[in-house]
Amino acid sequence: MSENIERILQEVEGLRDKMTETLMELVKIPALSPDYGGEGEYDKAQKLLEIIKEWPFDRVEVYNAPDERAKNGVRPSILAYYYGEKGEESSRIWILTHMDIVPPGDLSKWTVTEPFKPVVKDGKVYGRGSEDNGQSLVASLYAVKAMMNLGIRPKRTVILAFVSDEETGSKYGVEWLMREHPELFRKDDLVLVPDGGNEEGTFIEVAEKSILWLRVRVKGRQVHASMPDKGLNAHRVALDFAYHLDKLLHEKYGERDELFEPPESTFEPTMVRGPADSPNIAPGEHEVVFDCRILPRYGIDDILADAKALAEEIKEKYRKEFNGEALPEIEFEVLQRGDAAPPTDPQGEIVKLLQEALRKLRGKEAKVGGIGGGTFAAYFRKLGIPAIVWATLDETAHQPNEYAKIDNIVEDAKVMAALALL
Repeated sequence: MSENIERILQEVEGLRDKMTETLMELVKIPALSPDYGGEGEYDKAQKLLEIIKEWPFDRVEVYNAPDERAKNGVRPSILAYYYGEKGEESSRIWILTHMDIVPPGDLSKWTVTEPFKPVVKDGKVYGRGSEDNGQSLVASLYAVKAMMNLGIRPKRTVILAFVSDEETGSKYGVEWLMREHPELFRKDDLVLVPDGGNEEGTFIEVAEKSILWLRVRVKGRQVHASMPDKGLNAHRVALDFAYHLDKLLHEKYGERDELFEPPESTFEPTMVRGPADSPNIAPGEHEVVFDCRILPRYGIDDILADAKALAEEIKEKYRKEFNGEALPEIEFEVLQRGDAAPPTDPQGEIVKLLQEALRKLRGKEAKVGGIGGGTFAAYFRKLGIPAIVWATLDETAHQPNEYAKIDNIVEDAKVMAALALL
């Protein structure tokens, strides 16, 4: 390793207590989306700006996506630039983290501390948002702070992006930035999204499946269960439809791609709802929701078309008329749709740089793969900008007693610094 990298690794280690302190300060601020009944990220953004106001960043910019539901009517994102050796002409690497968090959930299950009263215990910082995404946010901050403290300029300009609205769709975060400020992004940028990984820090995500959340509503005619011929049991129709849709999708879209874990598309019925509240009611309505994670080779429109064609078959199978009205009705609602972006090249520059950093700093070989979940790396891939997702995580996100391991913050900060220097 170069002398500069060795010095920075030591400097990062010396910032351990500051990292812990900073993370605890951020966890105290509940940056909940208005979708969850919160005020948004304004207060956390102000805290971050306060923390870095004396740091020698070359540029700090704030972009406010308008959202009248949020505090002061905005959802802020912060971009902090630390120029590389060639100044503004340097190649660039982005490190993107998000300020927003998910709700605490059942408070009775928080047994170590309250969600927004962070504590340190057994080398971990407990609190909502500590791991998702506070751990990586703080790691990225202090990776750059270590270089600043030593007066070292990285090979690449580092752009730290602290964005809003990752947990509820990025409409007021990365998506808004790319639509309203496309000038910020370059095709030759490299992007790290430290918002997924494993306990060893040996998994680099380069691809994501398409996501489709599909709600199916079946309308029949409610009737006393002892006289089913006088009505149309929506529950029976929905069960038949759901069974055959599940079978159809798994058979028709059943190819495997070993890049992903799991390697096949998944089609899971997850939620059901019906109005019947008594054993002797044959319900007139029924809903079922499918969570579909689809390999990029398949199109969401094709899956929707197959579902609608099957619905017509099922409707004909059970068709009855009541006062001139033909039943059943089967309607679809797309609750969420995310079409997969082209994968980042597993042999691309950003992948090779991270693998080299992990090899040098940890003596580990990192595996490259794809996931079924979604991150905002996908937005960069759709622009043709190579993005990877990586971090060292105990995967306590969204759980009670969420925590960030302090060793992970420090060690990931070292890797982030090395990425900018290699």
